[in-house]
Amino acid sequence: QVQLAESGGGLVQAGGSLRLSCVASGSIFSIDTMGWYRRAPGKERELVATTFSGGRTIYADSVKGRFTISRDIAKRSVYLQMNSLKPEDTASYYCNAQLYVCTLCPRTDLWGQGTQVTVSS
Repeated sequence: QVQLAESGGGLVQAGGSLRLSCVASGSIFSIDTMGWYRRAPGKERELVATTFSGGRTIYADSVKGRFTISRDIAKRSVYLQMNSLKPEDTASYYCNAQLYVCTLCPRTDLWGQGTQVTVSS
């Protein structure tokens, strides 16, 4: 079974840092994009950052200059280094991967179960 497993969330004071990790496991042919989304209480899910197989990255305006996404293709992993955290960054963070489980299979949109990030003021 193909799945994503996140780790690294927690409680941190404003101005602090956290690093989220996500690894894909199972029978995977190739991975296109890997990224992070978040959902704060009472809000819609939003893109935080994503990285494409060619190396291009996209960030939400609210995290530019503070968060850095990186990817280890060989390890099927994506990371999110979060610095200068603010209380408004408090949310459940979800890893997402768009991948193929075989050469002729349609693209699969896969989500992790989420990890909680809480930033205290």
